[in-house]
Amino acid sequence: MTTRRDLMTGALLGAMLGAPLVAPVAGLAQTFRAIPQRASARVIIDNDFAGDPDALVALAHQLLTPKTRTVLITASGLDQKLAGKAVAGRSAALGRDIAIDLMKRAGLVSPPPVLAGPESFGAGDAQITDAARAIVAEAMREDKLPLFITCGGPLTNVAAALRLEPAIAKRMTLIWIGGGAYPKGGWEYNLATDPDAARHVIERSTLPLWQIPQNAYRQMQYSVAEMATALRPISPFSAWLYDRFTSPPDFIDVSGAWPLGDSPTVLLSALSPESSRFEDRPALRIGPDMSYGAPVEGRMVRVFETLDARLTFADFIALLRLHADGALPAPA
Repeated sequence: MTTRRDLMTGALLGAMLGAPLVAPVAGLAQTFRAIPQRASARVIIDNDFAGDPDALVALAHQLLTPKTRTVLITASGLDQKLAGKAVAGRSAALGRDIAIDLMKRAGLVSPPPVLAGPESFGAGDAQITDAARAIVAEAMREDKLPLFITCGGPLTNVAAALRLEPAIAKRMTLIWIGGGAYPKGGWEYNLATDPDAARHVIERSTLPLWQIPQNAYRQMQYSVAEMATALRPISPFSAWLYDRFTSPPDFIDVSGAWPLGDSPTVLLSALSPESSRFEDRPALRIGPDMSYGAPVEGRMVRVFETLDARLTFADFIALLRLHADGALPAPA
């Protein structure tokens, strides 16, 4: 077995590194050899891209990282009470279009397919759309890389895929941003938007679940001033991302920081869970008021309590800079 120390020997390191990667360094004209990385997992990204723009930050981050290969993107809808008249009834389709626009602006050479889920919520055949069918097809496809499905919104598309083909529960791991703090739970947007979907995934499936509840994802605070000085100036693409945050709904009073709550999906799938803290807990049933109830017999959930925001945001900004310099290979 090759150890990290072995990797630092001259012969092995030289064989792995290959051709140098060129990137500009302020005040210096030099090249450097990149630390070798290769994709260690496939990722299906599911999110309500027409909602809070933190979904777009997580999408861009996942697409740029060399550690995962994004194979499919699916869009979920928004709660009709919050969607507004302009997007009511078409928020999933709009989210699909926004995700496609993001990839064009990023200059992706071989972008993954993007499909919209249903515009309504709840159980039933109406939830089984092309998005759910595509999730099933990818999960059932043979590939040496393990599969994550990351969800930063309601679990509508994930539940629909499980209803269509329960066998996918053994073929992927779900990372979900959602649910209230343990042990009590309570109202939380992603959970409350489609509680039937959450109940199906948590109570009636065996799909491995890494849950980032509300108290954990709210740790992902990014300073508004940093967004203006660190994110915006990097490139036209980063400026476009920044601009998604500049027209919030009138009812939102923006504080000194914006919670980029969907970014833990990238932290845990592509970077490292080692600097975050989690606990494996019995899965709990979801009550009518979104509180947690009795345990689901034989079902465990990995619940993250603290997250490494510094690692997450530093990596994202660095990847944007490499992308802007042309020093990051175009993701495929």
